[in-house]
Amino acid sequence: MATIHVGSTSERSVTGIIRRRPLVSFFVLALGLSWVAWTPWILSNDGLGVWDYAFPQIFGTSQFTGMLFGAYLGPLGAAFVVTAVTGGRAGLRVWVGRLLRWRVAPRWYAVALLAVPLAVLSFGFLASGGQAQAPSLIAIALYVPALLLQMLTTGLAEEPGWRDFALPPLQERFGPLGAAAILGPLWGIWHLPLFLTEWGSWPDVTWLNVVEFVAFSALFNVVIMWLFNRSGQSLPIVMLFHVSLNNTVTVFWAEMFPTVGGDQLQHVLLIGAAAAAVVTIALTRGRLGLPASSPVMGHRAPEAAKIAA
Repeated sequence: MATIHVGSTSERSVTGIIRRRPLVSFFVLALGLSWVAWTPWILSNDGLGVWDYAFPQIFGTSQFTGMLFGAYLGPLGAAFVVTAVTGGRAGLRVWVGRLLRWRVAPRWYAVALLAVPLAVLSFGFLASGGQAQAPSLIAIALYVPALLLQMLTTGLAEEPGWRDFALPPLQERFGPLGAAAILGPLWGIWHLPLFLTEWGSWPDVTWLNVVEFVAFSALFNVVIMWLFNRSGQSLPIVMLFHVSLNNTVTVFWAEMFPTVGGDQLQHVLLIGAAAAAVVTIALTRGRLGLPASSPVMGHRAPEAAKIAA
């Protein structure tokens, strides 16, 4: 009688699955944990209204109490768990090391802090037909505090997962463009349940809004990847670049371009991201800042240090 061999208990355990499929495990956990944690908020009066309950508001929004925990639990939590299981303490040191990589050339701070705001405001000026207003002193004063808050919320919740954990092995396996084709859309899809809440302006949301957002995420990710690679995989730089977009739109857009509404804003962001992605791909010949001699930047700290110098 033939003997049937089955996998050991350890191989069939959760940790065994994570060790065999770390990237798949990360994406499943990142999406699943966030979506489960967001469910009460989605079902509350801040979303679908199935439950007669509203989350407490902070600064005039329930996003801090309804969304933030799930945002941390997903990408950040999944990256921590998978890294701890597959790499142990050594892996966690590498992962955290990129998060603490502040010492990079000043030009990358200039890019992270200025490039997106200048691009967004320029496109806003064009979209409004030149009907722009100067921001108020209150908006100007709030910009830096709001940016720091965005760093501790959006930046810290998302970037240690999407770019710090997932991007290096994706680039190693699929190359820069292949990694972009996988990571960008998944990053956008992670946000989808939020369209059923006040974050997504529910119920005033259409399928076009959703599709445009996912497309924007995929295209904006291309530029973020370039900055990640060229800055020596500095997470602070990537976080600043990411949240500079959120902050500019939140603080300045409505005041400066009152004639350009939410749907038009999304069109503007999509067109701007598409233009930036095309230019980035063309100028880097598809390498997105990844040196031709270093296909695995995430595992070559000395070369990354040279790039950041």
